[in-house]
Amino acid sequence: MEIVENTLETDLESVLERPLFCYLAQAVDAGPRLSPLWFLWEDGACWIIARTDRSYLERADRQPEAAVAIVDFDRRTGRVEHVGMRGRAAVEPYDPDRAQRLLTKYLGNEVEDWPDGFVDLRPDDYRLIRFDPETVVARDQSYPAPPVVWNDGD
Repeated sequence: MEIVENTLETDLESVLERPLFCYLAQAVDAGPRLSPLWFLWEDGACWIIARTDRSYLERADRQPEAAVAIVDFDRRTGRVEHVGMRGRAAVEPYDPDRAQRLLTKYLGNEVEDWPDGFVDLRPDDYRLIRFDPETVVARDQSYPAPPVVWNDGD
């Protein structure tokens, strides 16, 4: 993995460990596709749980070249951290232990508190997409927080 640029104030790993969405971009004959997904950064790759009936799984199989974007934005503080990656996606067998670590990142350690749709996933119904970045651009695009009082509805 080649880091082309990194202007983050924090280390790249700490950004990738946060419970943020990654946006998986894929190109196919019908045009570009973008999927917002949960991910686990592990072993130098983004791991994504994929139901076998999802189109992004088939696209990864047919056209492995892909890109991933991750953005952490907080308007109250002005924090904008962006990580963009280009690389290759591959379909891997479902690994329940890795899937558990991914879901814990977003849903917490208490499995009994998780929504039913995330508990006891059937391995036959899922795969993992492994996205291996070849190049990475990580930018801190933060700005001074505006001097306003935010309402919860804003």
